[in-house]
Amino acid sequence: MPVPPDYYDQGIKKNLLQFIWHKRRFWLIESLLPKVGTKVLDVGCHAGTFTEEIARVLPEAEIFGVDIDRAVIAYAKKIRPNFHFQVASAEKLPFPEKSFDLITCLEVLEHVGDPKKVLAEIKRCLKDDGLLTILVPTESPLFRLIWFFWTKGKGRVWQGTHLHNFNGYRLDSLLGEGGFEIKERKFSHLGMLQAVKVKKV
Repeated sequence: MPVPPDYYDQGIKKNLLQFIWHKRRFWLIESLLPKVGTKVLDVGCHAGTFTEEIARVLPEAEIFGVDIDRAVIAYAKKIRPNFHFQVASAEKLPFPEKSFDLITCLEVLEHVGDPKKVLAEIKRCLKDDGLLTILVPTESPLFRLIWFFWTKGKGRVWQGTHLHNFNGYRLDSLLGEGGFEIKERKFSHLGMLQAVKVKKV
C-alpha cells in the first residue's frame, strides 16, 4: 500500500499525536543541522514536508530532494515549487561527486534494500568537508510496541516497510564501514529515535 503524497501534511494538520511526534522529530534534527550550507540534499524526501523545515532553518541554501515515488514527487513539485525535487533511488543518486554541503537522510535507511549502497552514494555526493544527518528508529521495546499498534490502525500503510533494524550499535558499524565518523548523537521520543551528525573520514 503506497503512502499517500499528502500523508505527512494532513497528519500533522489533523492528528494531534502525529503533530506532536513529527514536531519533536524535527526539533531533534534541527539541533543537529549546521547553520550554514549552500547546497542541501534531502534523501528520501517524500513530498517535502520535512525538506521545507530544513529550508526554514537554512533559508539561504539551495534545496534538493529525491524520492523513488513518482506520485509524491509530483505532489511536492506542485505545492513546494521553490525546491528542486526529482524522482530517484537513494541507491543511485543523480548528482556529480562532491555536490552537497549537507545531506539529510531522515527515517529512510530502515526502508531501503541496501543501506550500505545508499551510504556509499551519499558519501560520493557529499563534499569532503560536508556533513550528513541521519535519523533512524532505535527499535527499542517501546518503539516496537507502539509501531505494532500504529501499523494496525491509521499507520497501516507502513506495515512491513521496516527492512532493517538499527538497534544497539548497528548504525555505528554501518557508518564506520561506510567511511563516516559520528560527530554528535542525540536521542528523542523516550529513546525511540536516534539522530547522528557525521562527517567523511
